[in-house]
Amino acid sequence: MSVTQVRAALVEHLKELHLPAIRACFEETARHAEKETLSYEQYLLEVTERECEERQRNRIRKLLRESELPLEKSLANFDTKRLPPKVSRQLKVLLEGGFLDRKENLLIFGNPGAGKSHLLCAIAQELVATQARKIKYATCAMLVQDLLIAKRDLRLSKMIKRLAKYSGLIIDDMGYVQQSREEMEVLFTLLAERYERGSVLLTSNLPFSKWEGIFKDPMTTAAAIDRLVHHCVILELNIPSYRMEQAKKTRDSETDGKPS
Repeated sequence: MSVTQVRAALVEHLKELHLPAIRACFEETARHAEKETLSYEQYLLEVTERECEERQRNRIRKLLRESELPLEKSLANFDTKRLPPKVSRQLKVLLEGGFLDRKENLLIFGNPGAGKSHLLCAIAQELVATQARKIKYATCAMLVQDLLIAKRDLRLSKMIKRLAKYSGLIIDDMGYVQQSREEMEVLFTLLAERYERGSVLLTSNLPFSKWEGIFKDPMTTAAAIDRLVHHCVILELNIPSYRMEQAKKTRDSETDGKPS
């Protein structure tokens, strides 16, 4: 069999075995191996490493796409210098991802504009990108509407089961929009089903003392809080609004630029 025939047969086998990275690099790597007098095992290790790396990249891309995270809210785009010292220390530990393994919840509280959503999404992105964690993002308003539709169509348990495959479920802006009692009932059902089975990652501009306005009932409110805080990490962003700070800087620069 000629060199050309060997190459053609090898390409066909690699296609059939679904090894696109090896198919793309085996010739170049073979030339490198010959030049460096690498053993057959070293050559095989190099091409298989390329395949594994490409598969991992593809998996991360798929996980990020499925997560529906707003990718512009990354850690690189977040000003971590604004964080209180305690939160900075907590952030380093959270990025290790152990809280997901322990099924702990992550609750971020703070004033509007403090960067709660951005910080939470940034943490989630890092965990997906560096550890291939399965995380799902949704605003509280949109999640509740999806739960209501599922309940109407008798698919609520199926939807909750589908969400259970994610080790972390993000519920962004809890309490930002006031919901009806029926809406809060389906949300409570979700929280109760995820209790000690998967992590809830949540942001809210309302302290627990005002959550009765969310769940409409003292008993339901107490039960929801109890499930969330039993195993949890709480971050408090008691810092000025980032948007207000940026707006002030813009006004100040415009004022400085005006002729006196």
